[in-house]
This record gives sequence, structure tokens and C-alpha cells, in this order.
Amino acid sequence: MAFFDQPTWDGTTYLGGWATTGATADVVSPSTGETIAHYAVASPQDVARAASVAARAQVAWAATPPPERAAVLRRAAQLIDASTDVLSGWLQSEAGSSAGKAAFEAGLVSAEFWLAADTAMAPYGQLLRTGRPRLSLARRLPVGVVGVISPFNFPGILSARSIAPALALGNAVVHKPDPRTTITGGLFFAAVLEEAGLPAGLFSVVTGGAAVGSALVDAQEVRVVSFTGSTPAGREIGARAGRLLKRAHLELGGNNALLVLPDADVAAAASAGAWGSFLHQGQICMTTGRHLVPADLYDEYVALLAGKAAALHAGDPASGAPLGPVIDAKQLQHVDAVVRGSVAAGAVIEAGGTHDRLFYAPTVLSGVTPDQPAFSDEIFGPVAPVVRYESVDEAVDLANRSEYGLSVGILSANPYRALELGDRIRTGILHINDQTVDDEAQAPFGGVGASGTGSRFGGHEANIEAFTETQWVTVQADIATYPF
Repeated sequence: MAFFDQPTWDGTTYLGGWATTGATADVVSPSTGETIAHYAVASPQDVARAASVAARAQVAWAATPPPERAAVLRRAAQLIDASTDVLSGWLQSEAGSSAGKAAFEAGLVSAEFWLAADTAMAPYGQLLRTGRPRLSLARRLPVGVVGVISPFNFPGILSARSIAPALALGNAVVHKPDPRTTITGGLFFAAVLEEAGLPAGLFSVVTGGAAVGSALVDAQEVRVVSFTGSTPAGREIGARAGRLLKRAHLELGGNNALLVLPDADVAAAASAGAWGSFLHQGQICMTTGRHLVPADLYDEYVALLAGKAAALHAGDPASGAPLGPVIDAKQLQHVDAVVRGSVAAGAVIEAGGTHDRLFYAPTVLSGVTPDQPAFSDEIFGPVAPVVRYESVDEAVDLANRSEYGLSVGILSANPYRALELGDRIRTGILHINDQTVDDEAQAPFGGVGASGTGSRFGGHEANIEAFTETQWVTVQADIATYPF
């Protein structure tokens, strides 16, 4: 039987093992509107059971020698490498990913598991200076059970980057994927980890909506919540976790600026800008949401960008279309409302602005100003708002005129001048001579302001910080003596 053969999991979820719950939901392709699979819907009671089972299983897993934990993660990585076509295919049909985006994401998922295998063997503490004749050290220990909540846009990578390191460091994981991408964000990982030999109970997939997410945050056994999603949802989760004295790692929305400096190559800048705004239909937290262009280059940049938008088309990824659908009707209505509201406030549609079912045409807006929704809102659609500026100081002010602070790109013929300018911009990620969308498993990832609580993903240091607790330990040869 082929790996991840649909009859083995269709209509189920994974509660420490494949299980049914008495209720099922359809998996609907946003490209065709057809039902392509089913999954078992979890309840808050299922979450409580999964968390309890996870807590019991985690004790033995934490005591498992790190090389054995690393071996499980390596086997998982090897299986993902051998099954990239499976994951890519489901990303296209379930998440509306183009073939290129799906292949890129599958590669990142694999990279996260390979890195996690190394994290299991990474140094986990430090020796401390002490004023007494003893050994003093700080070491990192597993938190216990980690709750992971992931979104629909990059369901594979945005699940893997929490699941893999949390397990590698000796934790159990209860995971809630977005209901719209339950397969690529959840059930695929259950199959991978089971095949790789992860002991039973250490990983569960709780499928469902807000009530399931709330139950996961509330579960007594869950000590850390790793959430990737919208800023409004992140605020609610952060507040809920805070009341329970739990750590919440929040990677939230973005409204990212691409700053084109006056000395930039306009054609190259427009190409980078098109990629930043239109990749995966703009459904990326790092999407280029504001193109800041000097007045002398503005008209040429807009024309070039509009030409690139007109040359792209959105369609079923199975047909080879470079762009796929927006995830659902609610998201499409939001995208269209931002465009229409901005046009009503004075913006001009230079390309696109139309849609056929969930396929929204790549759209370029000129004449965008800070009082328009296309400037202030996270659009999460294939829309490129272009803003004119007169001076570099004004451009910096425009870049910072947002509650978000995730990613910024600066394009210039003088990269060192651009780097100096970056010191003045509030952002968690800064790319010189590149657009705003990028990710590597070993690189720190996170934003400031309304974009989240900083870098809690990427590399050994961030992952260890995210999924362990610090313990101070002292050791001395003899029992200390005291005057009492």
C-alpha cells in the first residue's frame, strides 16, 4: 500500500492513533469546489483526552536518549523527502497552491525535520560563574505538552516548524490545523510520524474550529502554545494564555513594505515587487503589501508592475496556472472590499480588480495613500498597492506607519546605504535587494508590534528558547553548612 493512501485515513483524525469521533467534515478544493476527502471533527472533549494522553506519553519521551529522538526525526525527514510528490499534490488540491509553491513548501517541511533532528543533539545549557565552591549551570528541559495551531496558507511549513522541534526537544504535541487544510496541515504529519516510529500518544491532531482551539489553549497539560495566524486571533490566544500563565508564541499578520530607493533598477524592482505581492495569491504573512516608490520612478514602476500582473493568470493549479484560488469566499470578499474601498477613496486600478469564482486577478493599485484600506489593512490577496514618496525620510515614515512589523525589503544600487536605512525601520526581518517573502529553516523568523512576539522559529537557539524551560542547577561535593 502506498504511503498516505487515502482509504487508510479518510474520515478519521489522529488522537495518538487513527480514530473516528462520530462527526465528519468535507475537505473542499478551492479550485474546483469539489469534495476531495473527509476528516473526523474533534470536540473539546477529544482535545482534553489527547492532552491527557500526551502528558503521560511525554514522561518516557523526555527520558529517551537524544540520539533516539533524533533518529525518529531523521526517519520522518527521509520519508518526507521520498513523498514530496504526495505532499505537493495535496497542497495543490487542498490549499490552492501552484506547483512551484507546493514544491517549495514541501522542501521547507523536509528542512524543518532535518534541522529538528540536529536540535535534539544541540547544546542545551551553559556553565555559570559562581562565588561559591560548587558547580553552577543553567540547563533547558522540555516544557511537557506543546499546543500548536497553524493556518491555511502554508499549512505544511507553518505546522512543521513547531511540531518537529517541539518533539525533538522531548515534548509531546497536540496540534490543531486550520479546518480548510486539515490534510496538509495535520493528517499528513500524523502519517509521517507514525511511520517514522514516534511512540504512541506523543502526537495528536485535533481538527475543528474556534471551540477546539480554545480547548487546546485551556488544557491544563498544555504549557506552551505556538500559534501562527491572524493578529485578531493571536490577541485572543495571547490574552487567554496569559490569564493561565502559559507562554504563547505568536507569529501573526503583516503589512510589509518594499522600499524602492531612487537609485534602484526599476525593471528589477518591479519584478521583485510582483513576486512579493502575487506569490500564492498574496496569501502570505510576508507578502509585499505596500510598494513605496520615489516620484521620479513612480509612473515607470507602476506600468512595469501592471504589465507583469496582466501577464499572470489565476486558475486551477492542476492546469499549470502560476496563481491559484483565494482560499474561500469570505477571504475573497475581504480582498475585493479592500480594493473597492481604496478605489472609492481615490486609488486607481491599473491591472486586475476582477475575479471569477475564487480566482482573483493579480491587481495593481496606484495613487494609494495612508488613509486608504489598501495601505493600512493586511489584504491577504494578490493586490499590489503602490505609494508615491518625495524623500527617503518620507519613505521611512511610510514604512513605519503601520501597526505591523514583520518583513521589509529595500532595493538600491548601494546595499550598504540600504542597510543603514534599515536601522530606522521597525521590522523583525530585513532583506536588502530582495522582496519581503523568504524563509529558511535555520534562520530566525518573527515580527514586532502587531506581527507577533518576536523570533520563536528558526535555528537551534530560537527553537530551544521556544519549547523548553530554564532550570538553574548547583552541585557541590559536601552538604553546605549553615549557622542554624
